[in-house]
Amino acid sequence: MIKIRVLSDKLNILKGTGKESGKPYEMHIQTAYAYTVDDAGAVAEIPEKFEFVLPKDADGFISKPLARGDYTLSPAAVYIDRNGRMSINPRLIPAQAAK
Repeated sequence: MIKIRVLSDKLNILKGTGKESGKPYEMHIQTAYAYTVDDAGAVAEIPEKFEFVLPKDADGFISKPLARGDYTLSPAAVYIDRNGRMSINPRLIPAQAAK
């Protein structure tokens, strides 16, 4: 399991207009840190900073930011994209719930 740590629920909000569609968009981006594993299988001492876009629900509402705490990647986070490549959509679950 990959350990993810969220240190803040603050968001970076990006707004704009799509080049091709001409429609307005808004993305809510949150920062987290991933404790990656090296080639030898050792967990990194210093986590890697990354950002992820908060998903929208079925009604098009953006989900609330994750609270400060430890999380792990949900098994549903890994998928095969439309080009046949393995991709990750950071769906995170609280670390306690993953056990």
